[in-house]
Amino acid sequence: MTQAHQATLLVELLTEELPPKALARLGDAFAEGIAQRLAARDLIEGEPSFERYATPRRLAVMIRNVRAVAPEKHVREKVLPVSVALDAEGKPTAPLAKKLAALGFPDFSVSDLERASDGKADAFFLRYAAPGATLAEGLQAALDDLLAPSKLPIPKVMTYQRPDGTNIQFVRPVQRLTVLHGERVVPVSAFGIDADDTTLGHRFLSEGFIAIQHADSYAQTLREKGHVVASFVERKETIRTQLLAQADGDQVVMPEALLDEVTSLVEWPAVYACTFEEEYLQVPQECLILTMQTNQKYFALTDAASKLRPRFLIVSNIETKTPGEIIEGNERVVRPRLADAKFFFEQDKKKPLAERVPQLANVVYHNKLGSTLQRVERVEALAGEIAALAGANVTLAKRAAYLAKADLITDMVGEFPELQGTMGTYYARHDGEPEEVALACSEHYQPRFSGDALPATATGTVVALADKLETLVGIWGIGLQPTGEKDPFALRRHALGVLRILVEKQLPVDLVELLRAAHAQFAAVPNVADATTAIYEFCLDRLRGLLRERGFAAAEIDAVLALNPTRFDDLVARLEAVREFALLAEAGSLAAANKRISNILKKSDASTSGGVQTSLLTETAEKALYAQLEQVAPRVQSQLAQRDYTGALSALAALREPVDTFFNDVMVNAEDPALRANRLALLGALHQQMNCVADISRLAA
Repeated sequence: MTQAHQATLLVELLTEELPPKALARLGDAFAEGIAQRLAARDLIEGEPSFERYATPRRLAVMIRNVRAVAPEKHVREKVLPVSVALDAEGKPTAPLAKKLAALGFPDFSVSDLERASDGKADAFFLRYAAPGATLAEGLQAALDDLLAPSKLPIPKVMTYQRPDGTNIQFVRPVQRLTVLHGERVVPVSAFGIDADDTTLGHRFLSEGFIAIQHADSYAQTLREKGHVVASFVERKETIRTQLLAQADGDQVVMPEALLDEVTSLVEWPAVYACTFEEEYLQVPQECLILTMQTNQKYFALTDAASKLRPRFLIVSNIETKTPGEIIEGNERVVRPRLADAKFFFEQDKKKPLAERVPQLANVVYHNKLGSTLQRVERVEALAGEIAALAGANVTLAKRAAYLAKADLITDMVGEFPELQGTMGTYYARHDGEPEEVALACSEHYQPRFSGDALPATATGTVVALADKLETLVGIWGIGLQPTGEKDPFALRRHALGVLRILVEKQLPVDLVELLRAAHAQFAAVPNVADATTAIYEFCLDRLRGLLRERGFAAAEIDAVLALNPTRFDDLVARLEAVREFALLAEAGSLAAANKRISNILKKSDASTSGGVQTSLLTETAEKALYAQLEQVAPRVQSQLAQRDYTGALSALAALREPVDTFFNDVMVNAEDPALRANRLALLGALHQQMNCVADISRLAA
């Protein structure tokens, strides 16, 4: 196939306005879907290389090195078993003639076929060169397949009628189909529309049809003649650059989700600066920022101290040298939104949070676990217990837990659920609550997601633990634990939150004890099973993943968690000690010995708790090991008492030589029961010291 038979392919669907939150995914799926289907038909030379385009009114892809005709394919196809193709006299049968005709080779004889085994019996095979598909054939098949409603990530399928009365199902009505292979229109169709070489540009800044002279010139032609930036990525970065330029020294509040959505709403972005009255700055800035983002798709501005400024930026789809009317219109639109936020805030402040708590009795938490008020009562009691264990202020913890959910029934949170917790902090401060109580109203939700900050205050930390543990124990207890990928109550996230708090805050509390305390709060709730063991094991599994993300090796994690720790305040120190120990020259030998000891003790029925009787130490090697152990054990225990886990493990290095000699010279399973029991007791004492920090046998290769 010569280079002349290859060219860039352009495929564009021009539609009515596409759903903005789905545009990026639709654009990617459309481009990748066309490229993959053409590659599968061998219509692309080499690895697929393509550019994807997506604007509010179009999905397009430009694929390089597309063949006009796919290469021939050499086909080997089974025809029929020999027993069916030939009769008893070895002559061709009617079924053979019929099958060859159906395959398009009616003139072939038996001598033209290959006879070979198909793995079960002899059969006839047909070998032939099949012509490659033309681009028109391959692309038409690709479009027919890809544009079925189930093949693209369409949030909601729309049904509309073509002028001829045909019902069409797609994400939005399709207006045009542009398909060029180099300079040539490819004769394909979609949704009853035949492809041509023209498209439309910007709704207001472009006039009439735009002819695309060559597939390679698509994006440039749209930009120059149509005032359309076709590339989603390029358009997004253009908006980002303009926002930063218009900020005039302020900081742009620019979440990626909002930037993506705005990019999906414009084809020729232009950013303008607007203002609002300073009186609205009396409202918590989170409320103002959220209303601007959610309702208007505006970008708020803050100063260097992250304090909201009375300015905001808009992204318009119209570029003009006189944007006064656009700016004024957007300022006029935002005022009622800001006024609503101010009204909600002033109304909410009239009723203290504490007076709202009883109303939570009318809010169902779960039909098997009662109301939100009942949940608050459980969390309050649990927070008091945890505070006592963690050395925090019990009174503050219980008060914060009592108030933490009260903002759920405020007007502001009713309008903006994303502000739950945040508004609780503002209202608690207004009510004169202690600062730690106010902060805990928002902090108890932390961490909300992977990488989120932990609560900063002791009270917030305690209430966050209580809240997450109550959810874990209650939901799991009624049989709604995660299964496969399903986790509707986010129990994995709650477990990770508990673990992060315990590990990173180094809280001296026992997880199993916390789980039991949480379960005790459900004593008055029927049919809540005690799932302490299952939840603990679930947490250990989550902990393994969390520690791997922190850079610890699987063997290191396995060694520490093999001891089934229930306190995690020294977990990182133990892991770091294991890492240091593994670098010692003696580590490999001691790990192997510990593994051997573990296996011996598992197979033995004798108790090792009776201690070693020195009178029964008969062999030189066992006497030497016992003597060395007697010297090492106090050092190990002293280091443990100081939480110097690296020092404790390093002290074990002195045991390497006597341990190796012991296993070379001493028969553990001696015939004499007394000697055997004593040697097992010696190994038991050694095993206890070796596993004081972690199960080092897990480090053995």
